[in-house]
Amino acid sequence: MKNILVLGGGFAGVWSAASAVRLARESGVHVSELRVTLVSDSDDMVIRPRLYEREPAQMRVSLDRVLGPIGVERVGATVIGIDTSTRTVKARRSDGQTLELPYDRLVLATGSRARRPSLPGAEFLFDVDTITAADNLQRHLGTLADRPHREGIFSAVVIGAGFTGLEVATELASRLPELAGPGSRARVVLVDRSQTVGQQLGDGPRPEIIAALDKLNVEVRLGATVAEVTDSQVRLADGEVIAASTTVWAAGMSASPLTEEIPGGRDPLGRLIVDEYLRVPTAPEVYAAGDTAAAVAEGGHVVMQSCQHAVPLGRFAGYNAAADLFGLPQVPFAPTPYATCLDLGAAGAVATNGWDREVQMTGKEAKVLKQQINAEWIYPPLDDAEAILEQADYHQTWPSADIFG
Repeated sequence: MKNILVLGGGFAGVWSAASAVRLARESGVHVSELRVTLVSDSDDMVIRPRLYEREPAQMRVSLDRVLGPIGVERVGATVIGIDTSTRTVKARRSDGQTLELPYDRLVLATGSRARRPSLPGAEFLFDVDTITAADNLQRHLGTLADRPHREGIFSAVVIGAGFTGLEVATELASRLPELAGPGSRARVVLVDRSQTVGQQLGDGPRPEIIAALDKLNVEVRLGATVAEVTDSQVRLADGEVIAASTTVWAAGMSASPLTEEIPGGRDPLGRLIVDEYLRVPTAPEVYAAGDTAAAVAEGGHVVMQSCQHAVPLGRFAGYNAAADLFGLPQVPFAPTPYATCLDLGAAGAVATNGWDREVQMTGKEAKVLKQQINAEWIYPPLDDAEAILEQADYHQTWPSADIFG
């Protein structure tokens, strides 16, 4: 029996495993000829793009309800080492038991993580990078109304004015006034060292973003850096002190440290350089998908660390790993053309198309699209092998491709 081992239970990992199974079934590979195993330290697939929303602890689905129906074995453990020379992975279960898992083909899909700063008071920073972190923020917000009143009790500073920071700031702009109630002041301050809001989002959606921040009374500090954080204030490098009981870090991501276990080149985010089939050239039995892969998309652009790219990366990586294993033709990575939809809280949303981010929808119309993406499109089918394998097809397109033409 041949083994495909998938590391990571997020979008890329789940769809890698499902795609490998789909190819095997379509090609007439007998169930006794291939074992697909997924290793994850969680029982659930976290719907990570939704962690800025209310009740983040609910943003998950059981991995067993996706993997079980299609015959993928799930191993609940934390990966602690990868040896490409012996084609083995070491993992540790929660009870301390160490496992050694062999593979013929490996798909690394262990995602990314927030790059935490080493500034004074970093222990007071919240983030929405994991379901645990997002739930900690949710619980913290729930305690504010019961605390002794002080300046800034219902104020928040969000550090980082990129995609995540903007979604967090505009969400808090609605939630904090609700928590404060009549007669109490709520405040959100967005801080970024760049001179522009949403620098990586381009010029296209920026007027809509700025208008939304103004509408929601989100204050912006550009060209600014944070010097120190406490449980009651944030001090900027220019000396400004902002009274705030909540400080959220949203200023940068890096690939999973497990990429360092794979010999090969990496980009500035730590992602593995892969070929057109998502294979690591210097470790040809290894494929990378999701936030661990610096893959080239349309027009020579490198993929974003996003759900929109993680899903097709997984489908193609799983397909190609299985095809390679059984001597079948591989297919070059070709995702749906890039699009974005940025949530702007009570101000709506802004949806763009293409790498130049041409605005297609704004306001309430874009908000409906964002809600469809978050609540419907990114969720896998559950308990239905046929539906799961249908969605594992690498030919599947992102629905916005039809909407935007």
